[in-house]
Amino acid sequence: MNAAVVGLGVEGVNAVESLLNHDYEVYASDINRDVELNSNKSLEVDLGFHDFSKIERADTVVLSPGLWNNPIFQKLKSDKKLLSDIITSHRSLFTIGVTGTNGKTTTTMMIASILKKAGMKVLIGGNAGGGFKGYTEVILEAASGNYDILLVEVCDMTLDFCSYNFDFDLIVVTNVGRDHLEFHQSIENYLKTLGNFVKDKKVVLNRTTGSLGPLSEKASETHFFTKIPYELNLFGDFNRENAGAASKTAEIVGVPDETITTALKKFSVLPGRATIIDLPHSRIVVGKTDNADATAAVLNEADFPVIILGTPRKGEVCRLEIFREASKTNSKIIAIFPGLDDTLDDARKVLMEEKYPGRIHNLSNVDDVVQFAINCSEKYNNIFIGGNGQRKIIEITESLKEALSAK
Repeated sequence: MNAAVVGLGVEGVNAVESLLNHDYEVYASDINRDVELNSNKSLEVDLGFHDFSKIERADTVVLSPGLWNNPIFQKLKSDKKLLSDIITSHRSLFTIGVTGTNGKTTTTMMIASILKKAGMKVLIGGNAGGGFKGYTEVILEAASGNYDILLVEVCDMTLDFCSYNFDFDLIVVTNVGRDHLEFHQSIENYLKTLGNFVKDKKVVLNRTTGSLGPLSEKASETHFFTKIPYELNLFGDFNRENAGAASKTAEIVGVPDETITTALKKFSVLPGRATIIDLPHSRIVVGKTDNADATAAVLNEADFPVIILGTPRKGEVCRLEIFREASKTNSKIIAIFPGLDDTLDDARKVLMEEKYPGRIHNLSNVDDVVQFAINCSEKYNNIFIGGNGQRKIIEITESLKEALSAK
């Protein structure tokens, strides 16, 4: 069977890999010439243009979420040749979608751990930005395995895409915050799209997030969660909220309370998420905080005299709000390093605009970050390392542990 993948962003590249791994012949294209794909005898690639004759000849098509509402590609949907129209095994599974601004991956994996503890066979995947292999992988895997439940992490920029490609029985909205506003244009637009996404669905909402009220009017049935009343092996009250969402979801599915509590109390931190490294006289907290609300949630947990933050991609103006949040604290030092891109000048400009009174340090790479954090830990009790770039945060965490164990 042959497939065409149109658009080679993160999801598109993951789709190519998944299709090749499932023995498809693949044609892939993107208008951007700066795309890296591993060569494969079963793969043909066009960069700089789309060859519509090759796309039309394909048995099935994967359309990138970034092109989903582009008028040029609407015929691909009407032809009913998209992968989810051809392979439909996933549509027969009870499907839970987890979306929102923050906490999606942690909540998804908490739900999975509970359902598995209850003896269910769960297929987990979705949003490649959350560390999964992408939506195509989920569809292909559902056709090759015998699962009870499909659990999909849904990025807030792929809501329309996922509405078409999956039949959700239950949708969890962790929260709504300030991220991807270059895409949504405003929180109001995001809420409107989210309202369409949950329309006529059973939905689980955060009771403490007031802006989610209109979503319950769109949903066929609404359940609310709050943070769980017991402690976890995780940093921060925000993780108790994630656990509350997971607990309510499992309750709706029919899992006993005892099983839910046992699974959550045993749940461990995920790679790239808030990890505590305890030292004799201080601690370092490391975790991905790729928007202002995620940053605020961590910084509200404790006083951090030293804050070390990775910078966003060029053009991600709303993510520079991370540095405004940091400037509101009583920190003595804010150090910045290239996260997803080297936008150190932009970050420094924000801190200067906010008249941040402490010291600002520029760091060049992971080694600099690790050494700076260790040096600061000898003088200050709490250091936070976060910001943009999940892979880099994971690398920093591992490098810190190695450096400290070698001392």
